[in-house]
Amino acid sequence: MSALLSLEEAQERLLALAPETAIVETDVRAALNRHLAQNLTADRTQPAADLSAMDGYAICGDGPWTQVGESKAGTPFDGALASGQCTRISTGAHMPKGSDRVLIQENAAVDGTSVSMAPGEQFPEAQRHVRAAGFDFAAGDTVLTAGTRMGPAQIALALSSGHDTVPHRRAPLVSVLDSGSELVRSAADCKPHQIPASNGAMIAAMLHPLVGETQNLGPVADDLDALASALERAEGDILVTSGGASVGDHDLMQDALKAWGARIDFWKVAIKPGKPLLVAVRDADHGPKVILGLPGNPVSSFVTVFLFALPLVRASMGNPNPLPTTSIATAEEPLPAVGPRREFLRGITGGGKARRAASQDSSALRALASANCLIDRPARSPEVAVGDPIMVYNLENG
Repeated sequence: MSALLSLEEAQERLLALAPETAIVETDVRAALNRHLAQNLTADRTQPAADLSAMDGYAICGDGPWTQVGESKAGTPFDGALASGQCTRISTGAHMPKGSDRVLIQENAAVDGTSVSMAPGEQFPEAQRHVRAAGFDFAAGDTVLTAGTRMGPAQIALALSSGHDTVPHRRAPLVSVLDSGSELVRSAADCKPHQIPASNGAMIAAMLHPLVGETQNLGPVADDLDALASALERAEGDILVTSGGASVGDHDLMQDALKAWGARIDFWKVAIKPGKPLLVAVRDADHGPKVILGLPGNPVSSFVTVFLFALPLVRASMGNPNPLPTTSIATAEEPLPAVGPRREFLRGITGGGKARRAASQDSSALRALASANCLIDRPARSPEVAVGDPIMVYNLENG
């Protein structure tokens, strides 16, 4: 057991292999959740001129003032103010030349074109209710750094700083291969000795928010020739396989990968479920360069996609923080002590509490479908009592 890699060691070794995809430009309006590949520098100054922060009057001198025009957002006052003059001004409008402060409309007394201070109000100090030119950013400023995730605010900032497109690394092309002689493609035409091939669909669905459509290569029988044929059809940057990664008589994935030209980087991780995880690399002119071999049990596949495949894809897309993060919940039930492997219990969380799903068997899809978190139990953790703090990974799982 001492030879097994820890979760952190395995994740670090895998992420170091992440393929670096090409940098592409995307319309900023369609760049949600992309990570910038380069720093973004402002091409314009925001605001480009001094602007009013309030509705009121841009004033010059001590007052009273004579209104000589209006400055509206998008239509500046064409002229300059002399002492004793003012313009009507709206929020976001350019301050006219000769004025450096705004008398807000609530503090103004207006009689025709004559404007004065309302009784009891104080004269506004310089720059009062004025947004100075460039206070947000100036042309040449770095407004977003490489690796930044493009969320709604970042999209707005990129546009405001003068960019219609942003650079990011394209999503890797991923092939998915589920293997096993018991698997059949049609769920409606499945004999008692067969199982519908669900792992490939599950893996593709987990990857879809990041990469879109994947290449489906399965299901493939436990046969070296069949596996070789499927591997030769693999395209893109990353191959994710499910099944055949262990050492049983019919676990042929390692042999098939080696015959395909792959080199095993590491195999087996000290986690439960997911111990027989395999990572391989391949130097070839065509086809995936990084291979992630997942266990065939569906829960094991799900957990290892969450802990390894998704971080690998995020890293290849330039995400500087590709690993999932935990939060703290309180145990809603006692949890037993943990053995030498780190355990990830399928759990149900709500209201700050978490409990185990009905079954922890690595083949139990019904329990997995009910889970909305993984309860992280480090190796050799002591028993947990009701109310004790525990670490959970939140899942988007239905």
